[in-house]
Amino acid sequence: MTFKCLHAASEVAGFAKTGGLADVAASLPVALQARGIETVVVMPLYAACRTSKQGLTPTDHRFRVPMGERMIEGRLWRSTLPNSAVPVYLIEQPALFERDDPGAKRGLYQYADDAGRLADYADNSARFGFFARAILETLRLLDYWPDILHLHDWQTGLTPVYLREIYQHYAKHHLRDRYQRIRTFFTIHNLAYQGVFWHYDVPMLGLPWRLFTLDKLEFYRSLNFLKAGLVYADRLTTVSPTYAREIQTTLLGCGLHGVLMQRSRDLVGIVNGIDDQTWNPETDAMIAATYNVNALAGPEEEGGKSRCKTALQKHFGLDRLPRTPLFGVVSRLAAQKGFDLIEKVVPGVLRQGAQLAVLGDGDKIYRDLLLKLKGDFPRQVGVHLGYSEPLAHQIEAGADIFLMPSQYEPCGLNQLYSLRYGTVPIVHATGGLADTVVDATAENVALARATGFAFMPFTPAAFGDAIERCLRLYHDEPARWRTLQQIGMLQDWSWRRSATEYERLYRQAASEFV
Repeated sequence: MTFKCLHAASEVAGFAKTGGLADVAASLPVALQARGIETVVVMPLYAACRTSKQGLTPTDHRFRVPMGERMIEGRLWRSTLPNSAVPVYLIEQPALFERDDPGAKRGLYQYADDAGRLADYADNSARFGFFARAILETLRLLDYWPDILHLHDWQTGLTPVYLREIYQHYAKHHLRDRYQRIRTFFTIHNLAYQGVFWHYDVPMLGLPWRLFTLDKLEFYRSLNFLKAGLVYADRLTTVSPTYAREIQTTLLGCGLHGVLMQRSRDLVGIVNGIDDQTWNPETDAMIAATYNVNALAGPEEEGGKSRCKTALQKHFGLDRLPRTPLFGVVSRLAAQKGFDLIEKVVPGVLRQGAQLAVLGDGDKIYRDLLLKLKGDFPRQVGVHLGYSEPLAHQIEAGADIFLMPSQYEPCGLNQLYSLRYGTVPIVHATGGLADTVVDATAENVALARATGFAFMPFTPAAFGDAIERCLRLYHDEPARWRTLQQIGMLQDWSWRRSATEYERLYRQAASEFV
């Protein structure tokens, strides 16, 4: 019998994206399908989905779910994941989901006010409460009954609650047994984003007040969607082994470390993979010149990556200096991402002649910081506020060094892209960054196992020291620098590796509940 898995996420690359969650939701199902697991994806239908290149097809499947005193209707549309045959079902509910409009500064979850400050939509509780329940309705409508229902982040946190408290007990008799056989996985992509709402949303969501207790949904007198997933899912995963340990501490547990410690036996960290077909310097059509790991040691390969560097310098109006170190950043502009360290350390590096290319958007304070750097160093700093997939590839290919000094980082993908493109990462040794970048200590360099530079603690001095060590190797030991690039490019951080670990956990969970 075919093993089945349904993934549900609030965003999926190719349709709508704000961050790494979308990349995971688009890539992991494809890797699982390649391993023989029949896989389906469910997501909301946003305005962005209407204009995606994937194309949408309406179905005849409609449903209604109670939200407070109202019945809210939804409809399913169908598509497939990019470059695959994996089905994607999109939940249509225009009033709840189709409000995103970049031109009006409205995103999937937030909007910008007149002063540029980001704020959550006031009805996010209803929006993703509806989505959480629609996921379970989709199973019935499609007559698709997965062995594993894999849920991602707080937007799906109520799904295992609805499954266990409502559908497994009160669904129509001929469906009840099918709902009872489903095992749930809940993945934490970033514990800091929890979906916390006022407690009077409990009845609006169709849930009984008896669930609003400390051991279930209550969180400091509020309703917490992410906590709901942590409590009710059969298995918990997060996106790196180090982050799985870190979130069980008071420092990085975001108030939920107690719950996670109680469920530690059910919590596993698996490093995210990357789509190594899309992110491949040998075939990438978005970059100025393709290149590979073997040719890096010779002039042809050097030419390929150096042409990418020249093209990036030209794009940003930087001086075209081939031996000047060019730092790259592709990031959400937020305190978590270490921009306070960048503010304190990078101006000194620029005064020494280095260059910087940045792509990202987010908090106004960091947008202003980057624009000031651009104004102070106009021929050394390039800034693109917003997001551009081609430019993200061009920075990964054209930069010499990638900066990722995140205060915490559940997994991180850009350091993996950087390794793949021979762009040496400098990272704070936390979460997935600690699990994927081997620091270029003298011993690790001598043993040819280093892949980048890692620093601890999270201080300007430690960050500055890592940059200094990096630049010393870059300028003084070009042969060892090239070896560092090559070792990074040879690492396997593909989704094939991650999917193997997920399949093992899936089958273990399914067998334990037979």
